[in-house]
Order: sequence, then C-alpha cells, then structure tokens
Amino acid sequence: MTDNTQPIVIAVTGLNAIDSPGPGVAVIRAIRDGLNRPVRIIGLAYENLEPGIYMDGICDKTYQISYPAAGSEVLYNAIKYIHDIEKIDVLIPNFDAELYNFITIAARLKALGIHSFLPSFDMFDARDKLNLYAFGQKHNLLVPKDKVIYNSNELAQVGDDFGYPLVVKGKYYDAIVAHTLEQAQKAFYKISAKWGLPIIVQQFINGTEVNIAALGDGEGNATSIIPMRKMYITDKGKAWAGITLEDDALIELAQKFVEATQWRGGFEIEIMKTAKDELYIMEINPRFPAWIYLSAGAGQNQPAALVKMALGEKVLPFTTYDVGKLFIRYSWDLIVDISKFQQFTAFGSL
Repeated sequence: MTDNTQPIVIAVTGLNAIDSPGPGVAVIRAIRDGLNRPVRIIGLAYENLEPGIYMDGICDKTYQISYPAAGSEVLYNAIKYIHDIEKIDVLIPNFDAELYNFITIAARLKALGIHSFLPSFDMFDARDKLNLYAFGQKHNLLVPKDKVIYNSNELAQVGDDFGYPLVVKGKYYDAIVAHTLEQAQKAFYKISAKWGLPIIVQQFINGTEVNIAALGDGEGNATSIIPMRKMYITDKGKAWAGITLEDDALIELAQKFVEATQWRGGFEIEIMKTAKDELYIMEINPRFPAWIYLSAGAGQNQPAALVKMALGEKVLPFTTYDVGKLFIRYSWDLIVDISKFQQFTAFGSL
C-alpha cells in the first residue's frame, strides 16, 4: 500500500444482510471506516436479492458468482473474469461453505495479483465441526461431546448417551435444540435437507452465550481479540444485539486457539459460559462474524487490519478496546427501482 492516491480494490462476499445475515456488509462498512485511503468495493453475490447489492455506499459494483457446489475451477474462472475488468487487490470471502474453494485457488489468485489472508487447509480442518471435540481434547479446551451421524436411526442411541436436550447441527450452518427424540428426528431431516450429511449431534450445555471475534497473523499471534456477550438472540440463534466484555479468560482462550493452529485471518469462537465459569467452545467459525462492525466501534477494526495484512503490511497487535460498546442490529425497507434488479438478474452485474 505505497500509492495512497489509488483506491485499493477489494472484493467481498456475504452481502445477504437479512434476518440471518452474512458478514459482508459489516466487513465493507469497517473497511470504509478504517482505511485512510480510497477504496473501491466489488461485491460478489450468489443471489439477486442480496440487500448489499442495492444499498447505497456499500458496493461500488457487484457481480453474481456461482454457488460453491459448482467447484473451485468455476470460481477461479469467475474471479479471473472480474479481475480482468476490476483489477482486484484483495479478496475477502465471508461464508464457511465457500472457503474450501477459495483456499484451493488462493495461490493461483495470488499469481494474478489478488491477495487474500486465509487459513491453510490444516487450520481450516482443525476447527471443523466434525473434528472440534478431538481438537479440544488435544489442546485441553472444553468442547461438548458430539457424535457425527448419517442416519436418523442413530439418534435414539445418541439421546440415551447424551440425554436431553441435545443440539442437532448442520455441517455448515444451523443448530436446533431438541428436547425429545421426535424433535431430534425432525431437526435431522430439516437440516440434512438443507445442508446434506453428515449431521452433528452435540451435548447440550446450559449457560450464557458469549462470542469472540479475532484476527490471527498466521504465525501464532493474535492481532485482535474482541469478546462480546449476546444480549438479544433471534429464533435462528443469531445475535441481534451484543456488548463488548472485559474478560481475560476469554482473551486467553482465543490466544490459545491462535497459538495451537497458527491461524491466519479472521475467525469467531462461539462460547457457552456456565454458572461455574467454564468456557465451552460450541463452534469455531473460520471467518469474520456478521457482528464484526462492532470491532471497528470498539477500537480494533479487524477487517481494515486484515486488508493491510493481506497486502503485506506489518500490523502490530491491538492492546486495548472499548468495553461496554453495544451493537443493535436493525432492519428497514430499502426501496429500489426494478430496473436495477432486472439488470443484475439479466446481466449478472450492477
């Protein structure tokens, strides 16, 4: 980032700012706030009704790309096509399901001049829901017991082993608390129909939900750690309001994860804090959370720092943040002329 007069061109996914929002819009807002030089934001959308496509001041231009199931080669060709037009400097993917493809093509994109700051496959696999319990055992971290299943007939035995309630989870997204075998079976079919198999059944832990947004430098150091307690949760389990916390134990836990994995990039740890102050890791998401704009509000702008790190700048670890900063998510009706929708639907760009 030597020429501060030319805008950095940054491509960002996750523009679905809906009731279960992607991180993209929050990432873009943080970048626009935190980089002291011009930026040009290129949105990468999967669907034509993702709100981030049409919101003023978010994306300078948006292109439609294929779903991750199309594979890494289709993705590479799409990004190369967009790069030929836009000259992308940095690319920030924001969905779990797309990361495998982006990691696969990261070196080829780097050869084109497109920088990213992503975990390796080893890092990515270590925190996978399928491997999380074993990871916790290896590194002396509390993780609820779980069972990976491929058939609903296995639920009865898991229910006997774990007791009720238990949590039925998809391999990418969604989690449903089931209080009976019948509820567990319904959750199995609902989630598997949406995300496929396997399904993870997890021991239920009672406590207070706490999340951590963090940024690792790829060398075992945490550049930023922001703990947040959920204050309002939607029926889909998403934080709709939350507040930054002062909690050394949470910060130490995140540092321990970064040291164990040598994590590179942003990530989120979902914690259940019990009445005994035990910190159970429920999930580790390998990207920024949807509430990441709170990091900018609290004084540790993680998306802006990631852009600098992707471009090779040395970013010193943040040492302080504002405790008691509150975020409250809200919704409003965005009025858009149908011509914009028609253009994006017909031509795949806006």
